[in-house]
Amino acid sequence: MKTWSDIAKVQPLASKVIINSMKKGRVSHAYLLQGERGTGKEAIARLIAKGLFCEDKQGVEPCHTCNACKRIDSRNHPDVHWIEPEGQSIKIEQIKNLQKEFTYSGVESNQKVYIIVGADTLTLNAANRILKFLEEPSKKTTAIMLTENSQAIIPTIRSRCQVIDLQPLNPSHFQQQLIDAGVQEKSAKLLSSLTNNFDEAIAWNEDEWFATARKLMVQLVEVFADQPDDAYLFIHNHWVTNFKERKEQEQGLDLLLLAFKDILYFHIGNEDRLIVFTPGDERLEKLGMYFSQEKLVDILHHLLQAKQKLKQNVNPTLVMEQLTLQIQR
Repeated sequence: MKTWSDIAKVQPLASKVIINSMKKGRVSHAYLLQGERGTGKEAIARLIAKGLFCEDKQGVEPCHTCNACKRIDSRNHPDVHWIEPEGQSIKIEQIKNLQKEFTYSGVESNQKVYIIVGADTLTLNAANRILKFLEEPSKKTTAIMLTENSQAIIPTIRSRCQVIDLQPLNPSHFQQQLIDAGVQEKSAKLLSSLTNNFDEAIAWNEDEWFATARKLMVQLVEVFADQPDDAYLFIHNHWVTNFKERKEQEQGLDLLLLAFKDILYFHIGNEDRLIVFTPGDERLEKLGMYFSQEKLVDILHHLLQAKQKLKQNVNPTLVMEQLTLQIQR
């Protein structure tokens, strides 16, 4: 999604609100863009920034080819500042550095923009510090805050922003986009259940690590059913060594969620909703005989708890060990 026309196709309401503001010359001093991954938050943030700096706009549509537009795309524009989490959070030192930058005049104009990616990860001190910008906005300063978890944004920040809700993308439409790009239908179905980001889905589809992750996910589910006493060893010998980074660990749990949901769908006769397995798969029938509906609901609950623990920075190996014991019970 590179133009407002692209955004309008998937986020018609959000694009209409922002475009109308731009036409009237009333760009908000602070936006909070909230929506799932892949719904266009960063694309919208870039377009707002381009709209303020573009040297050759056509109406509200930036040219995308001028020096300013190119530098915004490459994150090298001196008056457009990007703030992203360092580790698991955005720290107060990052906000202090931003404040220092804003004490200087704009390099090429008096306009300044700062874009905070993952605004829900602001530490409490950092969030309180950012309030100074929001409470005393300069006419030439625009804040754009992006979040997947709007509930984690403190109320004092929310109340000072124009909140833009982004709607989830249509999974079937996204799945067809992937198929049109050459992704096999089964893989497209799986990828569209894990992400709404086209570039990310294509990268995963071509990544050997992701192919290995899919195999390990199915193998682990089968180990739980066929050799439950070996599950703990499988976690340490195969799972932990493959899922090393936090994003990979979260993705591993997402894959397990899809697999166990498939077994539950098999139980209740919703085989048209299968993602990991296919109707008539002997492995699915065998897993359906081993796991009861009651047990599957319990496992899905524990998987969601495990995902939450990862977000709370609990040791990932400990999370998987606990999950394994819970599934074995």
